[in-house]
Amino acid sequence: MSVEMVPETLQPILHYGGHWIAPFLIAAILWRARWKVAGLVIAGANLIDLDHLLADPIFDPNRCSIGFHYLHGWEVAILYILMLGVPKWWVRAFAIGALWHLAVDYGDCQMLGL
Repeated sequence: MSVEMVPETLQPILHYGGHWIAPFLIAAILWRARWKVAGLVIAGANLIDLDHLLADPIFDPNRCSIGFHYLHGWEVAILYILMLGVPKWWVRAFAIGALWHLAVDYGDCQMLGL
């Protein structure tokens, strides 16, 4: 396998692993006693991808989600950060999930050169 193929091969593993496996690892660190439920809440933050339904086309492999879709912008990222101060564990878990989602998508954009 050539070096040029590594990012192309590694990108989907990092992207989907970041969205669906990492939330449970984060939950196990932060909420050990309820890691399964917390993991579901953190992974549930992937629902911010519903904003893709408002785009035309819905999916464009050459478009970076960060800054394009409403729930992937810096304005709403501020809201996610403010949610970290809410005294309900599940609100903080969702906020962590949304911020993690943005980080994964940003990394994806960087790997794809978008």
